Amino acid sequence: MPLPKAELHLHIEGTLEPELAFALAERNGVTLPYADTEELRKAYLFDDLQSFLDLYYGLMAVLRTEADFEELADAYLARAAAQGVRHAEIFFDPQAHTARGIPFATVVEGLGRALDRSEERHGVSTRLIMCFLRDQSADSALATLEEAGPHLHRITGVGLDSAEVGHPPSKFAAVYEAAGALGLRKVAHAGEEGPAAYVREALDVLGVERIDHGLRCMEDPDLVERLVRERVPLTLCPLSNVRLRAVDILEEHPLPRMMAAGLLCTVNSDDPAYFGGYVDDTFHAVHEALGIGQEGLRELARNSFEAAFLDGGPEEEALRARYLAEVEAHTFD
Repeated sequence: MPLPKAELHLHIEGTLEPELAFALAERNGVTLPYADTEELRKAYLFDDLQSFLDLYYGLMAVLRTEADFEELADAYLARAAAQGVRHAEIFFDPQAHTARGIPFATVVEGLGRALDRSEERHGVSTRLIMCFLRDQSADSALATLEEAGPHLHRITGVGLDSAEVGHPPSKFAAVYEAAGALGLRKVAHAGEEGPAAYVREALDVLGVERIDHGLRCMEDPDLVERLVRERVPLTLCPLSNVRLRAVDILEEHPLPRMMAAGLLCTVNSDDPAYFGGYVDDTFHAVHEALGIGQEGLRELARNSFEAAFLDGGPEEEALRARYLAEVEAHTFD
């Protein structure tokens, strides 16, 4: 049995496997510029974040109906459960869909149908986090938050993703203030390809509770000290970092140094269909490449539940306690 864990940095659009992409394309009358699944899989090789994003957003054309989004989420949850995931906090990108004419409600209700039955079907509790595209305007983000109004019962928090360089967190100060006023939790991508200063901005200007990625905090010792002191979780994605050239090879990833510094690190899969592994695959990879032993892996799993948004009352805290007990009781093969 895999080590029980929470996944806190997972883009649902990034779980679109080539086989499902072709099945949805056929169902929806979409022609993909690839001969077959093998040719598409070969296209999942990237030079940098932007070349990845071009393919990533292009393939979203196959997602058209509530049933498509439901099937996408259900396929991820089945895979996640098999990888030991007990709780998943799932990102989605509404602007990427509304910009191509797909109604907001189609996206969130389709995903919501799969999430509603996830505990019963897969044994995985879930949360949904709506991300704003940082390479779009702040006004677009505010309009998206307004559009989410009728669906806030399904949405736990807001996040910030897509191309980081040149789009500092402060650009989205107003929309994060508005989201906070609605009672939404706040996270943001920062310090992946952008500088450590973006991590500071995400904390100080946006008021985020978690930093997604954040590996470049290691360039700023004062920031590391603050993150340790304030117990700010970092949702790291080592396989993603290598595939997108934030780190040249996995053996050079700063995760061991970050853990040794006392940072509250978690390990996640980001966009697993594109980056060569789901979350337990990532745990195995950091064990092999970075020498993180069994108790280090247990620490990462423990951190994932500590960092999860499972603090909405006694019932959620009891669920967190149960998951943490499963981590402590786990025996490694």
